Amino acid sequence: MQERSSVGELADQLRRELERYSYGGKLPSSRALVERFRVSPVTVSRALAQLAAEGLVVTRPGAGAFRARPRAEAAPAGDTSWQEVSLSADGAAELVPRSVDASGVLVSLAAPPPGVIEFNGGYLHPSLQPERAMAAALSRAGRRPGAWGRPPMEGLPELREWFARSIGGAVTAAEVLVTSGGQSALTIALRALAPPGAPVLVESPTYPGMLAIARAAGLRPVPVPVDPDGVRPALLADAFRATGARVFVCQPLFQNPTGAVLAPDRRAEVLRIAREAGAFVVEDDFVRRLVHADAPPLPRPLAADDPDGVVVHVSSLTKATSPSFRVSALAARGPVLERLRAIQVVDTFFVPRPLQEAALELVGSPAWPRHLRTVSMELKGRRDAMTSALRLHLPELALPHIPSGGYHLWLRLPEGTDESAFTAAALRAGVAITPGRPYFSAEPPAAHLRLSFAAVAGTGEIAEGVRRLRAACAEVG
Repeated sequence: MQERSSVGELADQLRRELERYSYGGKLPSSRALVERFRVSPVTVSRALAQLAAEGLVVTRPGAGAFRARPRAEAAPAGDTSWQEVSLSADGAAELVPRSVDASGVLVSLAAPPPGVIEFNGGYLHPSLQPERAMAAALSRAGRRPGAWGRPPMEGLPELREWFARSIGGAVTAAEVLVTSGGQSALTIALRALAPPGAPVLVESPTYPGMLAIARAAGLRPVPVPVDPDGVRPALLADAFRATGARVFVCQPLFQNPTGAVLAPDRRAEVLRIAREAGAFVVEDDFVRRLVHADAPPLPRPLAADDPDGVVVHVSSLTKATSPSFRVSALAARGPVLERLRAIQVVDTFFVPRPLQEAALELVGSPAWPRHLRTVSMELKGRRDAMTSALRLHLPELALPHIPSGGYHLWLRLPEGTDESAFTAAALRAGVAITPGRPYFSAEPPAAHLRLSFAAVAGTGEIAEGVRRLRAACAEVG
């Protein structure tokens, strides 16, 4: 983190000093900048690269850095109003909509303003990410023979084997495709399994990104309620009968947002119900590697207990590493695998080989189990800190379930609370939260919010964030 700060500070200083040089004038050498500002050569290199990306300097290997000449004045903006007609024409007849609502996804992707505590984040804080291990893995991967060549379309055999072992059961490497992140894998799965206009059963509440994928593909999400033991089988069976759906998307482990784990007696029941309906179960196993230190033994993925090819399994390394480490897997058995493979090839060709090689280096290194143990302990501590702070300062927010995995808590607001007003008040108080409405595909039964404890710097920031939420609650209360 200190290195990143130094890069920005040095870039700001050099930016202010550029007026001293004529266009094409040479800046001091990297060695001179290192000595003057007492920073590392890497910091100087990154700061100059930042200025080059902004078009302020030009770097020439072996010669140094020079002030860039100003760009020519931009041409006046044209008239793009015609696009409104083109993009909206015949919209009512579209099975696959051309306009996509990404608001539910952007809530957890957009960085909050400076000084705002990030209770809405969907990824590990940089201090929890295995940055050194990833950097070392990427460096080693780049030196592997053939690392920059074209990989097999399905993914590197060794990485497919690793994912297959992680899933367990009778899943083999031949039944695994390496994909570019869980969001991409879910997109491929829904495109393969349901035609535009078809219903798709989803847990309620559920991950807004999945709802966005379904709607962008022209599908109709149909909610099936969950409780602390996961999806309710009787209601799932009713939904299959009522809609004729052929797909059910679920998160059996530490469900987003409720944190529920599908109960042992419901696992076989869900598979049986889907099999009798002639339907697929898309299992999004997104946070298996973010288990808390006090969790009981984890159940196996549904795919590990599925001999009939009912389950299309999605798992990813992203949540346990970094938002930019987008390596995941799709696993399926039977003819559907070829359809999944064809869609992936058409959409993306393949996952870049250096990233796959880096994933192999990372999960095969001693640093990987150490990182998972560290994250497991840290997430438990953060969960406990947030839970205790909420019970002490905001007891009116109902917390029906404390998860033993994942990175967030799901709370119900007091009856009559305006969810949007509370979210806005929280932001004014300096804390970004995730409102509950985007997690429901139909009308929600109550107002909710989701609070992430993984994207903040530590327990001190959690305590301060809850204190600010207290002020927001008083404002709208």
